[in-house]
Amino acid sequence: MSLIPADNVMALYAVLLGLACLGFWIDTLEIGRKISGVVWVLLAAMLLSNFHIIPFQSSSYDFVGSSLVPLAIPLLLFKSNLRRIFKDSGRVMLAFLVAAGATTLAAIVGFMLFNLGDIGAKVAGVYSGGFIGGAVNFLAVSKVVGMSESEFSTAISASSIVSMLALMLLLAIPSVKWILRFFKGKSAEENQNEAEFSSDGKVAALKLSHLSGALALSFAICALSNFLAQLYSAEQYSFLIITVFSLAIANIFPKTMAALEGEFEAGLLLMYLFFAVAGAGTDMSSFLGVAITLFFYGMFIILGHLLITLIVCRLLGFNLQETLVASAAALVGPAVTAAIAISKGWRDLITPGIMCGIFGYAIATFIGVAISNFLA
Repeated sequence: MSLIPADNVMALYAVLLGLACLGFWIDTLEIGRKISGVVWVLLAAMLLSNFHIIPFQSSSYDFVGSSLVPLAIPLLLFKSNLRRIFKDSGRVMLAFLVAAGATTLAAIVGFMLFNLGDIGAKVAGVYSGGFIGGAVNFLAVSKVVGMSESEFSTAISASSIVSMLALMLLLAIPSVKWILRFFKGKSAEENQNEAEFSSDGKVAALKLSHLSGALALSFAICALSNFLAQLYSAEQYSFLIITVFSLAIANIFPKTMAALEGEFEAGLLLMYLFFAVAGAGTDMSSFLGVAITLFFYGMFIILGHLLITLIVCRLLGFNLQETLVASAAALVGPAVTAAIAISKGWRDLITPGIMCGIFGYAIATFIGVAISNFLA
């Protein structure tokens, strides 16, 4: 039981929005340049839930993940000019393929090093699918390879902590000086200073006619995308459909979309709510009780992924921003990748990151099942 019950919608959203406000405020401070406000939102939410101030699960959280996160995607993409994006950032897909290969290699090597018991092959496949695609692939692979409910619960309790730490590593890497020196080109901090957007909201003007129109259009895109996904039994591809419609509108009506004000910042707010929910849903006691070995195996995959991806992408001539967005698309999925790119000011990499994440959804289940069968 938590101090704030799971059915107290008003109180929970007061906390979630307060955490988002904390993140935005920290982003305006010097410490926010070194450790993004996103990390502080995650940590604060995790502490609140594990000290039983707020619940681990709630229908309020589900609404953020199922409705508000998809709604944020169009808001963040309405100014995406594909001609410029493909010219400047089209190489991110190649970097993503490197990242996916790094995950696969690390999962296989880790399987040989760790004693994972009878479920080792299953876990290797499930983690590979989850760290190339996302939660939908995690679940899909577990069903295909025949994981029991208890095995699935143990595996996902460990992977949730691993994913959280992976996100923190991805956010922290741009502040590590020796990594910046390892890569050519501008540092992430310099790019952030040049970005058009500032998380303190001083750049964009608030025009209710623009914001309400952008929200209405975003709702319409999500509704149509969900209808088509359900019609063709392709719910796992709903993000892809949303992205396609958003990009189509952005590129068919570029002048109209360019004139909008405030929609990008609204999308960013929804993303920060998502990070608060992600932190709140992490149960440290469950993880410590049953999933220590799987946690270390998962961390081996993450660290191996980052090491291989950073080295190979540097040798191939990618800059650090492209490398991290590609890595994030594999490890934490398209929505979180978009938020990372946004928080760092890498606006040209938002769409490539989302598209790579969706591509990960499409291929990860097949890769995960293949790895489980190979190792079994």
